[in-house]
Amino acid sequence: MRSESEIDVLVLGGAGVDTIVRVPELPLPFADSHLVPAIETRAGQTGDFTAVALHALGLRTHHLDVLGDDHEGDLVRALHRDRGIPLTEVPLPGGTRRAVNLVGPDGRRCSLYDGSRSQEVDELPPDTVRALAGVSHHVHVSLTRPCAASLPVLSELGVTVSTDLHDWDGVNPYHEPFALASDLVFLSAAALADPERTMRRITERGRARTVVATDGARGAYHLVDGELRHVPPVAPPTPVVDSNGAGDAFAAGYLFGRLTGEEPHRCALFGAVAGAYACTVPATRTDSIGRTELLAAAAESTG
Repeated sequence: MRSESEIDVLVLGGAGVDTIVRVPELPLPFADSHLVPAIETRAGQTGDFTAVALHALGLRTHHLDVLGDDHEGDLVRALHRDRGIPLTEVPLPGGTRRAVNLVGPDGRRCSLYDGSRSQEVDELPPDTVRALAGVSHHVHVSLTRPCAASLPVLSELGVTVSTDLHDWDGVNPYHEPFALASDLVFLSAAALADPERTMRRITERGRARTVVATDGARGAYHLVDGELRHVPPVAPPTPVVDSNGAGDAFAAGYLFGRLTGEEPHRCALFGAVAGAYACTVPATRTDSIGRTELLAAAAESTG
């Protein structure tokens, strides 16, 4: 990594809180009421999960996002403070982003996002983005509205950029600026009729040379310099309890490999190991695999 960088990965956006509701099954059958286990609210949305995962792998990580002056914001601030992850926050008048996650017995989840907390005018201050990105080796951009205005700023700086498009269907225009402005693109294959076609369109139209489409227990698709390969799944070390944060963990594991000079196939293995581990962490916790455990599991997977 560049010796002049003070930050290995700057994470933009994606801070918030989730309220976890464990339900008997998904889809949840209609009923006037359901009796469920304890309902808990904890800090941790996509940017938080990615920052925690990167930090756990020993990368110097900094998180920049908008936060409200509210209880939810306090939870996010406490998460970063307790983990020792630097957080630069910008006031968000509408309040900290929040969501309700319905989690089934098999670990699948359905997220209900509160769209009232963000407005089209919300953005990260360009000068703050320039200052932090200018001393960062890499920037990972969350798929949230305040980050969209930062994409041209990052392009001007010439810093490498990654993003996660989550369950993009390959058509929704909201996702395209993020996809086309990134050097490395992660996404889920869940909503894609033809993952390879979407992945190749991203490389044809944008600057990315690497695209990774995760596909749950089936592994992932890995497109590097025009060559598509399948990434085999890695068996979770303990039973699967929740898939929340698995994609963020995969991205963090992949970035760890990329920033430490590993070959693409090795980066993908790191991502698969980290993602599998994340599926064993209960939804009410925000824990990630450490560097030692990741390297040991990767070595075991390659035999």
